[in-house]
Amino acid sequence: MSTVPTSRPSPSPRILVVDDQPDVREALRMLLKSAGYGMVGAESPEIALGCLRGDEFAAVLVDMNYRRDTTSGEEGLALVEQIAAQCPGLPVVAMTAWGSIELAVTAMQRGAVDFIEKPWQNARVLNVLESRIALDRSRRSEQRLGQAQALLLQEAGDDFIAESPVMRRLLEDLARIAESDANLLLLGENGTGKSLLAGFVHRGSRRAARAFVKVNIGGIAPTLFEAELFGHVRGAYTDARQDRAGRFELADGGTLFLDEIGNLPLDQQPKLLRAIEEGEFERLGSSQTRRVDVRVIAATNADLESEVAAGRFRQDLLYRINTFQVRVPALRERGEDILPLARHYLSAACTRYRRPVPRIGRDAERALLTYPWPGNVRELSHVMERAALLADEGVLDAAALRLPGAAEPRLSERMTLEEAEALLLRRALADQGGNLQRAADQLGITRQSLYRRLEKHGLRGDENA
Repeated sequence: MSTVPTSRPSPSPRILVVDDQPDVREALRMLLKSAGYGMVGAESPEIALGCLRGDEFAAVLVDMNYRRDTTSGEEGLALVEQIAAQCPGLPVVAMTAWGSIELAVTAMQRGAVDFIEKPWQNARVLNVLESRIALDRSRRSEQRLGQAQALLLQEAGDDFIAESPVMRRLLEDLARIAESDANLLLLGENGTGKSLLAGFVHRGSRRAARAFVKVNIGGIAPTLFEAELFGHVRGAYTDARQDRAGRFELADGGTLFLDEIGNLPLDQQPKLLRAIEEGEFERLGSSQTRRVDVRVIAATNADLESEVAAGRFRQDLLYRINTFQVRVPALRERGEDILPLARHYLSAACTRYRRPVPRIGRDAERALLTYPWPGNVRELSHVMERAALLADEGVLDAAALRLPGAAEPRLSERMTLEEAEALLLRRALADQGGNLQRAADQLGITRQSLYRRLEKHGLRGDENA
């Protein structure tokens, strides 16, 4: 991901310290300040809960004993429970001058993540806070990623799967970008899911309640480009029988997705630049200036820098659309996603065609993982839909995939015994036209033994032969 905005320094993590003794709070304030933390002190559980309702903290240090009860730790334990209920996941560290293992264990059972004994060791305090804050950040990051992925699955019909590290990082980047209002340029090969990701960014933005309008630039005839994007008035051209709003007006207040923007004719680029830069345009056939507030997400599989160098794309337009620039990886670069995606598309296709869902065999898995997927996820979905119709019940083998350039499977020393047996069974059935008795004779086994092996591998022959 690349970006041009100036970054702001992140604020120091703040710790809430709850202790009734001013000298303890001051000592911890100095220690935490030296380590780069901010601190807010609270002298009672009531004040602490008020602080948590109105502010955000990275962790809480909670004393177990207060003035009304200096031995049992009940006030501190009650506060730990209340914090856990009010701020789920917030790291709470218990501390007490009257501590015991039993009290520490009870505090952790009530919601604390660790404990510190008074008088404390500075290194121990800082180590506990650093590790617990880091774990909480990791948990929150995973949670955000899970929510982002869940949103993609919900909105995209469960088609978006991201288990590979490269895609997980991409989703994290897009989740952050979505919160801004900056324009975004998605780069990547055809079939990688750029349109799906553009919709995800829109739904994660403050414009989510407004329109998300898609425009396929490559599918618009050059003569209709201006009318499609900016609209027209009646009589603007032969077939303009009534006024019509363009895509920019339809996306007012929301997001406009310009797919295949690399195909935009050079003579139309100044008009698009003005609409993006100033939010102004005129409908075709009208002199009335209209104003809109639109966030633009563009996508292309072209190298726009090369297009600029060749004079086919305006550099100022490129600057306007790529405040953020994100490259969507090809399917071959996200190998961990291939098999989960394949299973998903196979299951969906079998459900659609009312067929039982077969298990993907080891040879088919190898074929899926080694194929280069020039058509990316779109090609994978088509392959699995076809395989759903061609596969035998039980197990889907490599032959059913019909991958371009795939050779007939051969016995290999690297095959497992089960894989070799399944291959020999298929060959015998093919050689004998599905005749079970002749296939059994070819393999040198009884017909009953052949039945058992076919059932084991989910294969079928002609039972009447």
